[in-house]
Amino acid sequence: MRVALFVTCVNDLVYPRTGQAVVRLLERLGVEVDFPSGQTCCGQAHYNTGYRHQAEPLAARYTTVFAGYDAIVTPSGSCAAMVRHHYPRMARLAAGEGRPHALPEQAVHDLPHTYELTEFLTDVLHVTDVGAYFPHTVTYHPTCHGLRMLGLGDRPRRLL
Repeated sequence: MRVALFVTCVNDLVYPRTGQAVVRLLERLGVEVDFPSGQTCCGQAHYNTGYRHQAEPLAARYTTVFAGYDAIVTPSGSCAAMVRHHYPRMARLAAGEGRPHALPEQAVHDLPHTYELTEFLTDVLHVTDVGAYFPHTVTYHPTCHGLRMLGLGDRPRRLL
């Protein structure tokens, strides 16, 4: 299985150790992880603020950079939701406006292979014990995108 890490622009700029931790975790579980250097922002900030046309080149870049991977894993529910739910909508809107090449047709085909991390661990690798131990009480906040758009349900809690 060819797996790519989509680290997201926020993690890259603000929390770079998140991506490193994801790679360590996946490799410990026997997954070979690739990090395509051409990746950039998914365009969520543009799209959410009404700049859909400006988000389209980022969506097109995503589909090009991550083409050919069996799975794309991201530690961000909101970015996974952007890719899986909003990219297809953007492609339909662009086609309806007579701009069918604004997003490649490949976009809609590859998008289901984008997974939020906990979803990849539980649904693809069938893992709920990652061999981690943290002897302290933690608070878990389920994200809106994870719950509503991705339907993650109890996956994160099962991992905890």
